[in-house]
Amino acid sequence: MEANEKTIKLEYNTEREKLKMPEYGRYILQMVEQLRDIPDKVARTRQAYAVIKSMERLNPAVKQDEHWEQKLWDHLFIIADFDLDVDSPYPLPKRDQMDTKPMAIPLKKRPVKATHYGRNIESIIDLIASEPEGEQKTAMIRQLAIYMRQQYLIWNKDSVADETIFQDIEKLSDYRIRVPEGLTLSRISSDTSFARPGLNLDFGQQRRGGQQRRGGFQRKNKR
Repeated sequence: MEANEKTIKLEYNTEREKLKMPEYGRYILQMVEQLRDIPDKVARTRQAYAVIKSMERLNPAVKQDEHWEQKLWDHLFIIADFDLDVDSPYPLPKRDQMDTKPMAIPLKKRPVKATHYGRNIESIIDLIASEPEGEQKTAMIRQLAIYMRQQYLIWNKDSVADETIFQDIEKLSDYRIRVPEGLTLSRISSDTSFARPGLNLDFGQQRRGGQQRRGGFQRKNKR
């Protein structure tokens, strides 16, 4: 290499200062830093409005918020690390307000007993278990069983016996529900298809010659 040739050192983002608002990019950060070098506050404020316009173009989704203009000005001060002397049309944000962590949403810790049915099924089962015995409760059990059979076939490509669904209902209810003797479900047409959410699969055409899959829970006690 000749003596007069200069070595160019590449600078990677991983070696640079971490962006406080990555959605606006490093050029906006540089523009904000240059604002501080403008000695006249009026000119500095006028240039701040120009930076806000650039931020608006880079983050058009912000307009979906009700107070999007104020949000842009808040973002400007966050990028400036709250060290920017300009006349904002909105109250200046405070650092402690921006550093407040969002309130944690309590989640149910109890694991789902049967993931292919989902957690809502357990809530429905609890509701049915509290119903008094009678025709209405039997009708509710039958409709629940039909829905559970459909959910079962979405995630299991085989057919399923009514008895398997009935066993699952009793097991998931901790045997607070007893499926009435003689209860049957409507037959499923051979060309009926069930598909997982987001997919377009015809499970009806993928059956294995009518072979039944004996999945689900086993009944503790025989009637």
